[in-house]
Amino acid sequence: MNSIERIHNILHRQPVDRIGLFEHFWGDTHRKWTEEGHLRPGESIEDHFGFDIQNCWCFNLVAKLDFEPEVIEETDETILQRDGNGAVLRRHKLHDATPEHVDFLVKDRAGWEEHIKPFLTPERARINFDAYRQARRFAADRERFFCWGGVNVFELMHPVCGHEYMLMGMAVDPDWVKDMVNTFAEVTVALMETLFAEEGYPDGIWFYEDMGFKGRPFMSADMYREIVFPGHQRTVGFAKSAGLPVIMHSCGYVEPLVPGMIDAGIDCLQVIEVKAGMDLIQLYRDYGDRLSFMGGMDVRILYSNDRGAIEEELQRKIPVVKGNYGYVLHSDHSIPDQVEYESYKYFVDRGLELGRY
Repeated sequence: MNSIERIHNILHRQPVDRIGLFEHFWGDTHRKWTEEGHLRPGESIEDHFGFDIQNCWCFNLVAKLDFEPEVIEETDETILQRDGNGAVLRRHKLHDATPEHVDFLVKDRAGWEEHIKPFLTPERARINFDAYRQARRFAADRERFFCWGGVNVFELMHPVCGHEYMLMGMAVDPDWVKDMVNTFAEVTVALMETLFAEEGYPDGIWFYEDMGFKGRPFMSADMYREIVFPGHQRTVGFAKSAGLPVIMHSCGYVEPLVPGMIDAGIDCLQVIEVKAGMDLIQLYRDYGDRLSFMGGMDVRILYSNDRGAIEEELQRKIPVVKGNYGYVLHSDHSIPDQVEYESYKYFVDRGLELGRY
């Protein structure tokens, strides 16, 4: 069974030879392992570990495509810039990290309508056709399951106005946030239609949508249903109308939102962040007949580099969650450079051994 067949079956919870395998890494980890000689310079990590999935990001949905980032302040360690959404973000220069949100030009409906919405047109310049074409060919040559990857409506809104103003808007001006959801959903679908008509369909769709933090989602299940769900119906519905399975990533605690995500049509939930309160085994027991899973392996155990603890984590979870054929081995977040190469290799080798049918 090749990777295309395997992941297709896993996403439909049909019999396979083994669980799937995929992972995300911080760039620092890839550089460290290369410097240590574990990876050849320029070697694909997907090839090195034999991952089953290839992911390609090829859309640019910043409002003003031709805007040159404006440097406001720079130090040896960080750079503060205003981007094409009018957002002021501080980024680390020496290591990978989530940017600090400093300020936003858009703080309400008026700012959205003036500075962002008129520029969000589905123009061809937003699509990196070459990257998609090359990645699709690369994956096909290796018989690897190929996903178009990109962010969905929640992850497109907060770079424009920040979480604080977006969430306040959900409470005090929900029609504004609904308009953002609808606009981003329509632009995303229009760009997908253009890309796939010219370059062909992927094997699946992977949406990134970080809708939670530690112990809580960013919104109630009712607010999700009212405001965000219609955007998910539109984007996920487009994928399903083309016969494409959908993986949805969400960091943080999103368990209360899972029934709505299932109703929107997703086939697989990823990344199932343990330290935020997510419980892979409980999710499997509650939804494993309707949903596949990727992740849920506590990355803190991996960066302990304790093989006994890694073995215990794998033994506790894999024999359970492989039961409905719907599981892909993955940590509960990206792999940081604290994880030693040999620890990760043990995780993969032992996990796939336990995951055979």
